[in-house]
Amino acid sequence: MSLTVSLADRINALEESATLGMTKKARELAALGHKVISLSVGEPDFKTPKYICDAAKKAIDDGFHGYSPVAGYPDLRKAIADKLKRDNNVEWNPENIVVSTGAKHTLANVIATLVNPGEEVLIFAPYWVSYSEMVKLAEGTSVIVEGAFDNNFKVTPEQFEAAITPKTKLVMFASPNNPTGSVYTEAELRAIGAIVAKHPNVFIMADEIYEYINFTEEGHFSIGSIPEIKNQVITVNGVAKGHAMTGWRIGFMAAAKWIAEGVEKLQGQVTSGTNSIAQKAAVVAFNGPLDEAYKMKEAYDRRRKLVVGLLREITGFKVNMPDGAFYAFPDISYYFGKSDGTTLIKDSDDFSMWLLEGSFVATVAGSSFGAPNCIRISTAAADEQLVEACERIKNAVATLK
Repeated sequence: MSLTVSLADRINALEESATLGMTKKARELAALGHKVISLSVGEPDFKTPKYICDAAKKAIDDGFHGYSPVAGYPDLRKAIADKLKRDNNVEWNPENIVVSTGAKHTLANVIATLVNPGEEVLIFAPYWVSYSEMVKLAEGTSVIVEGAFDNNFKVTPEQFEAAITPKTKLVMFASPNNPTGSVYTEAELRAIGAIVAKHPNVFIMADEIYEYINFTEEGHFSIGSIPEIKNQVITVNGVAKGHAMTGWRIGFMAAAKWIAEGVEKLQGQVTSGTNSIAQKAAVVAFNGPLDEAYKMKEAYDRRRKLVVGLLREITGFKVNMPDGAFYAFPDISYYFGKSDGTTLIKDSDDFSMWLLEGSFVATVAGSSFGAPNCIRISTAAADEQLVEACERIKNAVATLK
């Protein structure tokens, strides 16, 4: 009997994470001695601020070595509630908050808690690679609503409303967006919220993990702050991107109490409480100053302008200027059907793998994000690496005819 036959159907149906897959391949090539520039993973290249690390060390010394409460330590849940009120105008009590092992874990928890088999989840595309796979695990149905390149990849309220059916249970989107860096304005989110208000059985999951990496003058707006739909919105966030704490694995959701209780019930049977030391560090991150976060944002701002400028010099590349996050998302479909004499580029998967194996630049194909004409390039790397990567890409595509 083959291993595939032995695995559960839900696992056989699951796609490997494209970002993690490309990162793994890049590491393998680097281990062989190739000078790989890895721009595939969405991870800050900054270290966690020292005052946060010091809080973790203190937690160890203070003896926080045991199991933590399933929904998170009370002081962390309060710190999150305070942060939401301060930064987002979203008012929830600590009992409305559940801390999980990263925002990714939180997203999966909420989907599994809310979505029944056959219910529809509207996903604004381009979307983060794991959204649709999480829906698949919950036996829900993903309905992809595509934002147009000319609208900076953003879904319009009219598109959203047209996609709602009696089976719609949940809507998922990220702002700032991964992979596009697009940011929904307050006006756009209020228009979306007005539609949701007409459908009391439809819920919104707002992924705000890139909240602090926002380059717009207006700044971040949380759809959960709209009073009319407060009880229909699940706000998801964490410390990974804004505080450079990816490996600490702290995420959270804030929502109506019955949703929070459902997520806590699920988590109690699967993982229980998340890492005790990381939680204590997160308390300091949420309560502390944002000076370090703003310094990182300044660097990301400089890099996005650098990379977009260089990519726009490449023949055939169409590139929007991202308003947030740390990605560039060029449309490279100009090269579909072209060849370097050895490799025929049929789609973004071919293009991304060709770049990695021939020029040792790791990107991620847009097909995994619901945008098959594009590739995602992380700008969370040193300026000199970004310049070198863009030069390699420019030289590589010059060989395609």
